[in-house]
Amino acid sequence: MNHEPSVAPGDAQSAPPFAGLTPERVLDALDSVLLPVGERTDGRMLPLNSYENRVYQVGMEDGPPVVAKFYRPKRWSDDAILEEHAFVAELARREIPAVPARVLNDASLHHFDGFRFSIFERRGGRAPDIEGRDSSETLEWLGRFIGRIHAVGGIETYRERPTLDIQSFGFEPRDFLLTHDFVPRDVREAYESVVRMALEGVERCFERAGDIRPIRLHGDCHPSNVLWTDAGPHFVDFDDSRMGPAVQDLWLLLPGERAEASRALADLLAGYEDFCDFEPRELHLVEALRTLRLIHYSAWLARRWDDPAFPAAFPWFNTQRYWEDRILELREQVAAMDEGPLWPV
Repeated sequence: MNHEPSVAPGDAQSAPPFAGLTPERVLDALDSVLLPVGERTDGRMLPLNSYENRVYQVGMEDGPPVVAKFYRPKRWSDDAILEEHAFVAELARREIPAVPARVLNDASLHHFDGFRFSIFERRGGRAPDIEGRDSSETLEWLGRFIGRIHAVGGIETYRERPTLDIQSFGFEPRDFLLTHDFVPRDVREAYESVVRMALEGVERCFERAGDIRPIRLHGDCHPSNVLWTDAGPHFVDFDDSRMGPAVQDLWLLLPGERAEASRALADLLAGYEDFCDFEPRELHLVEALRTLRLIHYSAWLARRWDDPAFPAAFPWFNTQRYWEDRILELREQVAAMDEGPLWPV
């Protein structure tokens, strides 16, 4: 049975965030930036897989297509977006394979009819094979480049972007879900109980890890944000970049089974430590970060439910079965956190 949530005051009256972003407006926005530098779109446009923002491949009259990214209104400030752009541009200058926003008319962030957007070179590739016959070599290769990213990420700190912590990824999302009645009444008590135990487990993991120095991260370094070619990987979509523990950019590449994850972690770190030291105490955080991601993900879907793209793409969200599965999932995470890190620390 579907459960209809209440919404925050004013949400019911607000227009969907991308309601006015028509194909004509997308092309007009790009032309407003490209025409002054002698480039012109040819009218071909292909939506790419993105829910948080709107991303399009746009054909050009001369030369290869470009990728245009229109940022979700009110998510990041201009300064926070520019801070991410500067980090990725720094990586590219150091020949680390990340894809920076193009600087056009002396700017990497542009405004048009109330929308903010950036333009990127189109890069091809496929998701890396991290479970096949050559997975050890692939993971070590990925580890080397993540180590290089983190070596640069540790030089300076973000000032406009947040830190991945228990409050912003755990307590605050939990409170949002409960305050806005997204959890059905007949499983609410069970969810409240298990999420409380899960967050207590997360706190214990962070206590065991001790004082960890946060660095600038990719933030969402899962296989879909790595494009692989015969020349190796390149990293895309730094939209979730923030301060946090280095292991955040490693655990998302690990398989689910504990023994396989331990082997994969060894391969990643074999490459990573060629360029950046890894603090073993961060291994206490792997299951804690996974737990925070699960809680945060449910709240992310809930916050975006007024965007028509979300009910269409995630029809299973907020059903009775959805919350029963989340309760079971969090119970498993409580046990996993109690089991300890993948390796002795």
